[in-house]
Amino acid sequence: MNRQDDGFEPETTGLPFLQIICYFCVSMAATEKDIRQQVALLPYSPGVYQFLDRTGTIIYVGKAKSLRKRVSSYFVQSKEHSPKVRVLVRQIAEIRHIVVDSETDALLLENSLIKTLQPRYNILLKDDKTYPWIVVRREHFPRVQSTRQLVRDGSQYFGPYGSGMMQHSVLEFVREVIPLRTCKLDLSPEKIARGRYTVCLQYHLGNCKGPCIGAQTEEEYARQVDLVVAVLRGDLRPVRQFLTGEMERAAAALKFEQAQRYKQRLDALDHYAGKSVIVSAKIEDVDVFSLLPDDDVAYCNFVRIRHGSIVGVQTIRLSTGIGADEADMLTLAIQHIVEQVADGRLAREVIVPFMPSTTLLFDGVTFTVPKRGEKLELLEFSQKSARIYRAEQLKNLEIKNPERHTDRLMETMRKELQLDRQPRHIECFDNSNLQGADPVASCVVFRNGKPSRKEYRHFNIKTVEGPDDYASMREVVYRRYSRLLAEGAELPDLIIADGGKGQMGVIHEVLEALELDIPIAGLAKNDRHRTAELYCGYPPLLVGVRPASQLFHLLSHIQEEVHRFAISFHRQKRSKAFIHSELEQIDGIGDKTVQTLLQHFRTVEKVRAANIGELTALIGPAKARKVYDFFRPSE
Repeated sequence: MNRQDDGFEPETTGLPFLQIICYFCVSMAATEKDIRQQVALLPYSPGVYQFLDRTGTIIYVGKAKSLRKRVSSYFVQSKEHSPKVRVLVRQIAEIRHIVVDSETDALLLENSLIKTLQPRYNILLKDDKTYPWIVVRREHFPRVQSTRQLVRDGSQYFGPYGSGMMQHSVLEFVREVIPLRTCKLDLSPEKIARGRYTVCLQYHLGNCKGPCIGAQTEEEYARQVDLVVAVLRGDLRPVRQFLTGEMERAAAALKFEQAQRYKQRLDALDHYAGKSVIVSAKIEDVDVFSLLPDDDVAYCNFVRIRHGSIVGVQTIRLSTGIGADEADMLTLAIQHIVEQVADGRLAREVIVPFMPSTTLLFDGVTFTVPKRGEKLELLEFSQKSARIYRAEQLKNLEIKNPERHTDRLMETMRKELQLDRQPRHIECFDNSNLQGADPVASCVVFRNGKPSRKEYRHFNIKTVEGPDDYASMREVVYRRYSRLLAEGAELPDLIIADGGKGQMGVIHEVLEALELDIPIAGLAKNDRHRTAELYCGYPPLLVGVRPASQLFHLLSHIQEEVHRFAISFHRQKRSKAFIHSELEQIDGIGDKTVQTLLQHFRTVEKVRAANIGELTALIGPAKARKVYDFFRPSE
């Protein structure tokens, strides 16, 4: 190992595969000029750099092909820097770096340091769900139990299982087919020899062979445990062979009751095999990984297939950190799962959506990116599992922290619609008429993604004759925002038209006339009045929104709400007009009398059914006779 010109001795990292050339620490001064001068001292060699804050805590670890070029990029003003990067840079008080021979060495060292130091701004694993496992205890006469704690005590763990129900069904099947003890007794040879124990009910039921009293040897019990392990690994063949052989021997010895018991266990085995997720007779042992990035987090799903059956499913959550790409995240997630979940082993073939950033960490493993066929179906199953897990996490987050959920939703909407700020205040317009009669319009207001019903407004169309939606929209939008301007009221962050490009164009004309710069979006509907396309900006641009996304659900809610509000007002207006037009046809009955009748009887039908005495008591004998005769002209 060579000594560098600066005279520093290289520090060791405890990683034998690395030849570290130097270790260099640069104390960062307070001014930007001093920082740039210190960064200029970094070499162009490959290596790993560490950022420390003023307390001396390492807050970020990164790798670089050229240390000076990579580190200096953090201190260049760039619109491409995310808010998280800008916050990181403001906290840097010290830079350390380690020079290595190659990019590969840099990657390996970075990975080791991140796992050890867990810096705040790096990719961090957020495995916040404790998955159910099945454990075969390391003890005399091992018990097979359910657990959610992974303890490295020499016991064998199988799973993880996607749900407690799945784990319970597997455990129930194992206990039904292979009789093992379930008690908590210490079955050491010394205590069994002392005759301290007596058999329990499980022995009499045939679910245990009585190792506690020496009725079953430890060797015989171990063979049964081996059968359990085979089942948990997804291989049912040894158990089937064992049960078939025992059944035939019992039948040959004329022990038909015992043979029937083995036959029942074989039936249970067939039933279990029928319920298990069989992948394919062609696919034996593979592991599948998928990655689902989502803003500042990502979800990695792992599916383990053994002997053609899915025997384990798990999803972990990662914080994406600074400057990490999807290949790096996938690499870190695979390594974590291999060490913590897969007992340090991967199948010879691993199916992935794209190649990880390095395969050097996984000796003897072939990575496959499928394009078609059953392997692609396996990958799609893994991706679906990740999406389901993400939906569950978001739902829990919404319940526990509604404000954070709102922030994520508003930020997603800002990005998708290319807005300058989050649309915390949204207004949406819709028209309603029946063949041009009684035209009305409505405006609904959403604040922080939720309806603000006290701010909803109805509009009677005053200047438009006939069914002209564009002219009606022009009138309503002008009336709405000219009034808000006159009152000095708050303007919305986003205006949505319940229509396509035409409605957006009308709104744009009105805003230009009022000299307002408010973003516009349009919701085009299909034949079922459902959101089909989303446009934003002017000229309108089509935005692709996934139907299952939170944003799509919000837009659909806004559209349904404005449509419901406009229709309800239109129906109310038509109903009121019909009622008044019928009562006002009565000679000698004016508006005041009509109001009195409706306030008392509520509907025209009840006015029609009223007798002359009820009408006289309410509006006097002369008017009562006119109303009564109007509805009964033949009497």
